Amino acid sequence: MAPFDAEAAARWFAEAMETGNPLAPLPLGLAPRDADEAAAIAAATLDSLGIVPCGLRLLRRPGAAALAGPMIEGRLLASGAPVALGALRHPLVTAAVVGVLAEALDPDAQAPPVLARLHPALDIAATRFTTPPEEDAVLAADLARLGLVVAGKGMAVAPGEVKVSLGAKGSRPRGMATDLAAAFAEAAAAARAWGGLPAGALLVVAGLTPPVAAEGTLRATLGPLGGVEAVFG
Repeated sequence: MAPFDAEAAARWFAEAMETGNPLAPLPLGLAPRDADEAAAIAAATLDSLGIVPCGLRLLRRPGAAALAGPMIEGRLLASGAPVALGALRHPLVTAAVVGVLAEALDPDAQAPPVLARLHPALDIAATRFTTPPEEDAVLAADLARLGLVVAGKGMAVAPGEVKVSLGAKGSRPRGMATDLAAAFAEAAAAARAWGGLPAGALLVVAGLTPPVAAEGTLRATLGPLGGVEAVFG
């Protein structure tokens, strides 16, 4: 079996990010076979583009394992921002929450993350591929489907159980009880597996609601954290 070459695979993703052109399925021998190879490709992709991650994003998925990938500061938007769908491929929107670390995440520790503040958010998952791949390792290499994250105003509160809802602005979707402390513990474990994070880095937990199509004006509410919205066009 030929040795795995993360940098060769990363060149395909880097070109797609630079040009906006879609990716065909990776050539034989370049697709990652496990989570470690996927993480190596994601890191090599950003390194080749001179992008330094600002944290970690965890994408929860119904009926499947969560995907972890780097968070990029340039993919963070403010609440109410217009989102151009032409720049996103196969977008899916879920409610999310952004936590800002008050203390560094030591890779050898197991304590819950200490967060300075929490932001309600909308996560817009996307892909660099023409057709979204089915393999978890390839999805993780594809920056865990990082598209954009729209964040609202932050609050200095500890994560706890909140009711989370997502729907068209003006509608009243039923909220889902969500344990944010457990969600951030899962994200912190993923970040520690990657070597930890410094104070001030972001922990993003997406997929707090079932995904919906990116259309019209969508609004998510996260209990006492308030709401966040984005206009798609």
